[in-house]
Amino acid sequence: MARKKLSFEDSLKRLEEIVAHLEKGDTPLQESIALFDEGTRLLADCSGMLDEAEQTVVKLRKGSDGEPEELPFEE
Repeated sequence: MARKKLSFEDSLKRLEEIVAHLEKGDTPLQESIALFDEGTRLLADCSGMLDEAEQTVVKLRKGSDGEPEELPFEE
């Protein structure tokens, strides 16, 4: 079964919920492992979304003709 792709914000919110749940320390082992696996997938998804966003960011400057000119994003 395919997983539903969550937005970055929804993924981050779910990841925060998982961390809070696991930090309580009262979760049974099997459920903790399942939550850890879900959190790992969410973290990878968030990281991928951030990488994609970074690649689309461009710097704008005023060109010689006065019009905006795009420059590649520099780290």
